[in-house]
Amino acid sequence: MNWILLIIGGLFEVMFTFCIGKANDAVGTEKWLWYLGFIISVSISMGLLIKATATLPLGTAYAVWTGIGAVGTVLMGIFIFKEAADFWRIFFILTLIASIIGLKAVSSH
Repeated sequence: MNWILLIIGGLFEVMFTFCIGKANDAVGTEKWLWYLGFIISVSISMGLLIKATATLPLGTAYAVWTGIGAVGTVLMGIFIFKEAADFWRIFFILTLIASIIGLKAVSSH
């Protein structure tokens, strides 16, 4: 169950970076609504990380959480914000995904 919470927390990490990106493009009230989304997403993400580390090894949980956030944020940048998607960028994203799966596989929980 805590692995699921950790994955959801990582996805909320992607959401808070999305909110930052949208806030950078917004003006006025819309900018502050994106910042509110950021604060809510950070709170949920951190809360789920804290909950997951109650039974998962801290180092593994943190690495997986940040890995999900990093991979998700790069993919979001490519697909939503139209950032470059060259060979090496994709290669290293796949390396991160393999590392996340590896950490889960060798975890004792």
